[in-house]
Amino acid sequence: MEAGRVYNFNPGPATLPLEVLKEAQAEFLNFNNSGMSILEISHRAPQYAAVHEKAKQDIKDLMGLGDDYEVLFCQGGASQQFAMIPLNYATKEHPGSYVLSGSFAEKAYKEAEHLGVGEIIASSKETGYHHVPQQDELKIDPNAAYVHVCYNNTIYGTEYHYIPETNGVPLFADMSSDMLSRPVDFHKFDFIYAGVQKNLGPAGVVLVVAKKSLLEKSPEKLPTMFRYSTFYKKDSLYNTPPAFCIYMVGKVAAWIKAQGGLEEMARRNERKAKVVYDAIDNSNGFYRGHADKESRSFMNVTFRLPSEELEKKFVAEALTHQLSGVKGHRSVGGMRASIYNAMPYEGAVALAEFMEKFRKENA
Repeated sequence: MEAGRVYNFNPGPATLPLEVLKEAQAEFLNFNNSGMSILEISHRAPQYAAVHEKAKQDIKDLMGLGDDYEVLFCQGGASQQFAMIPLNYATKEHPGSYVLSGSFAEKAYKEAEHLGVGEIIASSKETGYHHVPQQDELKIDPNAAYVHVCYNNTIYGTEYHYIPETNGVPLFADMSSDMLSRPVDFHKFDFIYAGVQKNLGPAGVVLVVAKKSLLEKSPEKLPTMFRYSTFYKKDSLYNTPPAFCIYMVGKVAAWIKAQGGLEEMARRNERKAKVVYDAIDNSNGFYRGHADKESRSFMNVTFRLPSEELEKKFVAEALTHQLSGVKGHRSVGGMRASIYNAMPYEGAVALAEFMEKFRKENA
């Protein structure tokens, strides 16, 4: 581990590849011999245009998508997309169908409900969001504008390990916390979006990857900046984009390609997750995982200890071992270790070793 740094298990803003941070540091004052920082260059300048286009192409390459898909860089966080999606695509006659698997899936549904164009077709809320609703739980509405899922549930530590079959209804997915973490048949999705601050870059930009046929038209009654067609037709440059954030996302995408692509990310992420889940499963009940085993996330490992007092002690002592950000979300409590693409294997091992040490001292 680099001197002075910690293993950062925060859920977002989250850890970034050290190599990417060093590249950005080296280029910070004089990007591409422009005499300016990337923070200062005009978004209309050719130096930035090259960054913008390469980021888009690298993302499509990693996802294996062709010219029928487009990459957009939007703003407002995933939370703004919760409203933009039903505004652009849902109506009372053709509502958005939502699968509730956690807090953010629920928030997305509530925006559509507020507009009078949302319906719930499956939910695991009643059982504490311990699992992702499975295919046989989905009551697909053939009249729906889309089926919306949150592919990884950061707060509860659950993740989809299948692609829902929607019988022709467009499939929309919030992939904020597991985007580009493993190979997925992205062609089966019509619209994907991700707030990048969890697994792809710094806060400030939302990555949208969607079929062009969906992006080409938006209701004219919508304000300009709430139409996906505006971002599509203007190449995400209708107004000044969050250029530095896009630059960083591009660097992370290039880093993923250089590491071996999504297959290599999946191999690493499964290996890291196994180390931490083994520490839970082999603790004789001292650690209790929140997620059902078949729905466990490779990105966010959530667990409880025997008491809240021990949980507070765990967080404090973890920091003395250079393990930062392990406190769980306030709505769930306990611990949460976010082991995104950039978390090295050594970080997962360090956490697991600390967990065993803490168990022996406090059981």
